[in-house]
Amino acid sequence: MKTSKPEPIWRPTAEAVENAQITQFAHQCSRRYRVDLDDYAAFHRWSVENPAEFWSEVWDWCGVIASKKGGTVLLDAERMPGAKWFPEARLNFAQNLLRRGDRGDALVFWDETGFRRRVSYSELTSDVSRAAQALLQLGLRPGDRAAAFVPNMPETAMCALAALSQGMVWTSCSPDFGVDGVLDRFGQVEPKILFCADGYRYAGREYDSLERVAEIAERLPGLRKVVVIPNLRAKPDISAIPKSVLLEEWLRRHAAAEIPYVQLPFDHPAYILFTSGTTGVPKCIVHSVGGALLSGLKMYKLQFDVRPGDRFFYYTTCNWVMWNLLFEGLAAEATVLLYDGSPFERGGRMLFDYAAAERCTHFGTSAKFIDAVEKRDLRPAETHDLGDLRMILSTGSPLVAESYDFVYQHIKRDVCLSSISGGTDIMAAFADANPALPVYRGELQCASLGMAVQVFDEDGEPLVGKKGELVCTQPFPSMPLGFWNDRGGEKYHAAYFSRYPNVWCHGDWCEITERGTLIVYGRSDATLNPGGVRIGTAEIYRQVEKIDEIEESVAIGQLWPPDKPVDTRVLLFVRLRPGYNLDEALAERIRKRIRDNTTPRHVPARVIQVPDIPRTKNNKVVELAVKAVVHGMPVPNTDALANPEALDWFRDLPELAA
Repeated sequence: MKTSKPEPIWRPTAEAVENAQITQFAHQCSRRYRVDLDDYAAFHRWSVENPAEFWSEVWDWCGVIASKKGGTVLLDAERMPGAKWFPEARLNFAQNLLRRGDRGDALVFWDETGFRRRVSYSELTSDVSRAAQALLQLGLRPGDRAAAFVPNMPETAMCALAALSQGMVWTSCSPDFGVDGVLDRFGQVEPKILFCADGYRYAGREYDSLERVAEIAERLPGLRKVVVIPNLRAKPDISAIPKSVLLEEWLRRHAAAEIPYVQLPFDHPAYILFTSGTTGVPKCIVHSVGGALLSGLKMYKLQFDVRPGDRFFYYTTCNWVMWNLLFEGLAAEATVLLYDGSPFERGGRMLFDYAAAERCTHFGTSAKFIDAVEKRDLRPAETHDLGDLRMILSTGSPLVAESYDFVYQHIKRDVCLSSISGGTDIMAAFADANPALPVYRGELQCASLGMAVQVFDEDGEPLVGKKGELVCTQPFPSMPLGFWNDRGGEKYHAAYFSRYPNVWCHGDWCEITERGTLIVYGRSDATLNPGGVRIGTAEIYRQVEKIDEIEESVAIGQLWPPDKPVDTRVLLFVRLRPGYNLDEALAERIRKRIRDNTTPRHVPARVIQVPDIPRTKNNKVVELAVKAVVHGMPVPNTDALANPEALDWFRDLPELAA
């Protein structure tokens, strides 16, 4: 029987398509190179077949500020890794983010108590100038590392801009980490300066950071200064912290002046980001000034259609790449909306209160948040004026089809809902947003411009309409420079290039449809393999977490039988909503839903209730840590978890022996 083609759940108007910056940019490229780029598939194909021309046009269209662009765009394009982008260019990251100097809002800050603050572009530039002078007075130079153990607040952005303006390398993590978790990260990169706050608030509680900061400072011998940002108190006692000073005292002796932006090569380090570290010491991923800037500008202006004066929000902490990308909204001359605290304050309405009050145009969050809003039976479309909202962005995990329905029924009907996928590794997206394309439920809109995205089978052959490994077959500007202290690049090569030579293998189990949309089924390193058939965990979650009684779940593969394993069986652990318990009737309903909507191989051999499920501090369920505990293996970096005590619920379960 012939199946009908899926219909979009949303379409942009013809006027919106024509006015989108991505459409105007395509018209410009079409005229200049005399090619037909009238649909996105053709434009994407041209962008990856002509990378030097495409990225040069992105540079000019987005108005990159540089003392020199140079005539060469790409050297050694056939090498991956090893390609060189804009080798003659000289530019400064912070200069591009501070291009607006007016009195319009650069940053708006809310915290969970309802406290609000605004910082204009001119005020931000003045503060960055003072902080840059203070950094230079310490003798810091380009390439030195500046680390931050901070909440997501305006001072964090200011300190980052000051460091980046002088060619220093910025790295950060959120203040809910323990001492060992911080040292596992910062200890590897040996910062010269540490920025921190005296504490933070979450879910109605205050958490003091200063005792941890004192120990961290003692164990980072290369520090020249610890700068403490008051957050809980106006004048915290910092006497126990070596080499410490309060932020205002540190800035006091410097008057605002013109910032001497250091002009740097395109591939000079800008950021060090960290992997989650749940299966070993976190890897330190080094991103370049030019790569982070150019990819970020392309994302904001073309994929997100952000314009000067737009108001861009993403719920994130300073431990997640989304903070770095949120912060780059300044380069698009937008107002960046910052929030620190629990997203579920005011009965789960806080972020929608924020979006409505601040006339948010782009609202970024996670699939987990959207699911939680639905389970709390909230209806923002009925309670909040979201008239300015044009795009909702979701990342962190695949957005299930039912969540698309919920967004359009109960958050906003006329909005571009874009689930995107990329991450810390690339500081960009492989599967991206597009305001000029329709939205299909359960699918990511398109492959990102300039990214040669394909899906490979085991033999490295491309697939369409079938599941396989998400790969990128050509270099792109935001590829990492490598891992910190990875001499020879062995770890970097092993992480991304060992599976398919000269091809980036991202580690996602994915499908590209005939329409050019993408479906992400989960991480391939957590892929289940019962009977030799690969199954993405997201396929199970899509079904299970729509059952009302279930708050969240985690699925893993257990080697079976344990003494002489010959196969893998699927285990499903569920955390239920308050007042519910797992009985055989509910377990059978779970199995039936999975069986009816997927395949018999997806059906778990055991469904087990647990009180909690371990998550990273970015709220991602850690399947590999659960799998390690179930198999009696150690989890080396539990400090990377928001709730490491949850692992105890998976140890020595009698249900796993039968």
